[in-house]
Amino acid sequence: MVPTKGVFTTRQMAEIARRHLPRAIFDFVEGGAGSEIALARNRARFEEIALLPQALRDCSAATSVVTIFGRRYAAPFGVAPMGFADLIRPGTDRALARAARERNIPYVLSTAATTSIETIRDIAQDNLWFQLYPGSDEATAAALIDRALKAGVTTLVVTVDIPVPAKRVRDLANGLAIPLRPSLRTILDVGRHPAWLMRALFGTRLGMANFIDNRGAMSGLKHAEFVSRQLSCPALDWSRIEGIRKAWPHHLVIKGILNPEDARTAARLGANGIVVSNHGGRQLDAAPAPIEVLPAIREACGDALTIILDSGVRTGDDIARSLARGADFVLMGRPFLFAVAALGLSDGPKAIIDILRDEFMNTLIHLGCPDPAELDDSFLWPRRTGAGILSPRQEGNR
Repeated sequence: MVPTKGVFTTRQMAEIARRHLPRAIFDFVEGGAGSEIALARNRARFEEIALLPQALRDCSAATSVVTIFGRRYAAPFGVAPMGFADLIRPGTDRALARAARERNIPYVLSTAATTSIETIRDIAQDNLWFQLYPGSDEATAAALIDRALKAGVTTLVVTVDIPVPAKRVRDLANGLAIPLRPSLRTILDVGRHPAWLMRALFGTRLGMANFIDNRGAMSGLKHAEFVSRQLSCPALDWSRIEGIRKAWPHHLVIKGILNPEDARTAARLGANGIVVSNHGGRQLDAAPAPIEVLPAIREACGDALTIILDSGVRTGDDIARSLARGADFVLMGRPFLFAVAALGLSDGPKAIIDILRDEFMNTLIHLGCPDPAELDDSFLWPRRTGAGILSPRQEGNR
């Protein structure tokens, strides 16, 4: 495990990140939509879930290894797609991809990343997944799919929960909008973080690397508006997903599913998996927490889909809670960015992976469950009653 300089939890990393980053940048990462009710709900619902330990179980051979989409990973979690990650520090995309490869977990590169598919493919290699915003321009989406294929990506994650840009009050107050209008408070605050400012000034210039071929002779504002349209699309429907399914020959995952009916539709159209997500509380403030709708979605689609959960996951306990509630895997975003802000490019990404894996293993052994694949609702307290999915143990007792 890499040195953590007295930092042992994702909460500590977030607290240090708050001090190290300008307020506008920290708010951009931490903030949610509207009154941030969904943001708070994501955490509250996790914290309400109790796990039931089992004593005197031999867990000497316990493992965190899981198999997903035919590939073995060292732990049941991966790095979620995050746009503009290099706002934290220049090189954040690369550092996270490198750590994911070294620790053997997936790294999901965002369409809105500041580093290109091709660059990250050289770093993450087979651990790279690519996240696509289908957007309003189908030709742009098709070009991105083609680039991902040429780069050797075998898991495509299509995000469908941004029909329109969200109202993020923190960003509006800080002037982080299109066009960019930073407030005086924001400008003064950046000046109070000289280390961040110097890295930003002398690091690699930020840009939407995966849209570089579409920039052409557009002005900065016009390009920003084009990108904004490509990240959201109110006309997006299931027919577009059908087209993407036909164009993509490998694993296809639909991200941003909260409705069991949508999960059924994804399975019917041939998706391999879904990500149960409310976009980290950053889109619809009135949306439910993914962890609370997860059992209904698992019941709706059974084993027809690989179910991944994100939004609100912060600890090894949360990973175990997710798997016990019906997920096969989880993704996390904000904690990885806070790790870079707190511990730097070299130590931060590896430290958080090690911390989360160790926490998860600790939880697994306390539960008397040597294999993540065996986690089910029999490890939850109170136990479920009435209609619902039977756990493997309950099936065996029928």
